[in-house]
Amino acid sequence: MWQKLSLRARITLLLALVLAFGLLINITRLVVEAGPRVQAEDQSVIRLAREFIEMIVADLNEAPDPNARLQQIASDLSRLRHVSITLQDGTQRISNSGQAAESDDAHAPPAWFVNLVHPETTSVDVPVSVHGKPQQLVITSHPNDEIAEIWDGIVTQLEVGSLTALALFLVTMMVVSRALSPLGALSQAMNRIEAGDYNARVTPGGAPELAAICGKLNHLAATLGEAVEEKRQLAERAVSLQDVERKQIARELHDEFGPYLFSLRAHASALVRLAESGEPAREALRKHGSAILDQVNALQQFNRRVLEKLRPAGLAELGLNGALEALLRLWRESRPDVAIETSISRSLGQTGETAELTIYRVVQEALTNVFRHAGATAVNVTVEPAGTGANRAGALVRVRDNGCGLTPDHKLGRGLSGMRERILALGGTLSVASNDGGVTVEAIIPNAAH
Repeated sequence: MWQKLSLRARITLLLALVLAFGLLINITRLVVEAGPRVQAEDQSVIRLAREFIEMIVADLNEAPDPNARLQQIASDLSRLRHVSITLQDGTQRISNSGQAAESDDAHAPPAWFVNLVHPETTSVDVPVSVHGKPQQLVITSHPNDEIAEIWDGIVTQLEVGSLTALALFLVTMMVVSRALSPLGALSQAMNRIEAGDYNARVTPGGAPELAAICGKLNHLAATLGEAVEEKRQLAERAVSLQDVERKQIARELHDEFGPYLFSLRAHASALVRLAESGEPAREALRKHGSAILDQVNALQQFNRRVLEKLRPAGLAELGLNGALEALLRLWRESRPDVAIETSISRSLGQTGETAELTIYRVVQEALTNVFRHAGATAVNVTVEPAGTGANRAGALVRVRDNGCGLTPDHKLGRGLSGMRERILALGGTLSVASNDGGVTVEAIIPNAAH
C-alpha cells in the first residue's frame, strides 16, 4: 500500500499522522495529570478553608451572641466554591450546609473522565467552643467544579490544537506542493526524451535540489541531442566516404586496368595472327611476349596497391608489430633524409583484428601526411598500451614530427577525418595538435573486446 502512494501522498499522510500523534500525546498528558491536579487542588482548598475558619472563630466568644455569630459564619462560608461548611452540635446538625455550585450540564465532564479522575471526598472537622459548649464546623470538599474546569481546559486545548494542527498542515502542504511542482514537468520531459524528443526542456523551480535536477536533465537532453546529431552526421560521412572509396577504386580500375587489358588484348591478337601465318617471325613473337609480361607485371603491382588500400599486406601473416616494422622500413628506404624513431610496445595484448587494422591505418595516414606536407626532418612513432594495470583497455598511438605545423584555419584532410570517425565508432579518440615544433597526432584505440 505504502509503495503505491506518490511522494506527495506519502508526505501528506506522514504529516497528518505526526500532527495527530502530537495532539494525542498532549491531550493524553492533560488527562493523566488531571487526577493529581484535582487531589492537590482539593487538599489546598481544605487547608485554606480550615485556616480561614480557625482565624475567624478565634474571637467568637467575645461576640454579644456567639451562637448567632457562629450561624452567620456558617451561612457566609456556604457560598465558597469547592467546599461545603456544616455546623454540627455533637451528632445533630443545627445549621443547613452550604453546597458548592454545580457545573452547567452543557459543560459537565463525561462520566468516563470523572471515573478516570475518581477523586475522594475529604471532610475535616474544625472544633468550636461557645461558652464551654463544644461544637464543630465540618468542611467537606466538592471537586466537581475543579474537574469541570480541567475538562473545559482539555476541550479548549483540543479545539485550539486541532485548529493549529489543521493550519500547520495546510501551510506545510502548500509549501510541499510548490516544492514538488517540478516533478510533473520532469516526468513529462523524461517521457519526451524517451520518445526521442531531445528538445524537451524543464524550467528549473521548486527546492534547490529539484532545480539542480532540472538543470541536469536539460543538460542531458542537450547532450543526447548533440550525440544523436553527431551519430547521424557520422553515419552520413561514413556513407559518403564509402562512396568516395568506391569511386576511387572504380576510377583506378578504369584508368589502370582498362589500358592494360586493351594492350594485352592487342598483343594477344597479334600473337594469334602470327601463329596463323606460315612461318611466324621470332623477333615479333619475342616482342609481343615481352610486352605481355610487362603488362602482367604492371597489373600485379596495381593489384597489390589496391589490396594494400583494402587490407595491409602482411598484417595477418606478420602481426601488428611485424606489419608496422615493415611499413616503417619502407619509409626509411624511400626517405633516408628523414630520421624515423620508433617505440612499438610488444605488450599490447589481444587488441583484436579491427583495433590492429585501425592502429596500422593511423600510423600509415599520419606518416603519409608528414612526408607529403610537413617538410620534417625527424619523426617519432610510439605505440604503447593505453592506461596501466587493471585500467589498461587499448592502445595509445602517437606520431610526432618537427615540421612546419598547421595553419590556424587548417582543416583535417579526408584521410584523418576518416580515421577520426573510424576511431569514434570504436569508442576511442583522435586529436591533432600543432605547436612550434611540428604536429602531434595522438589516438586512443580501445580493444575490440571492450
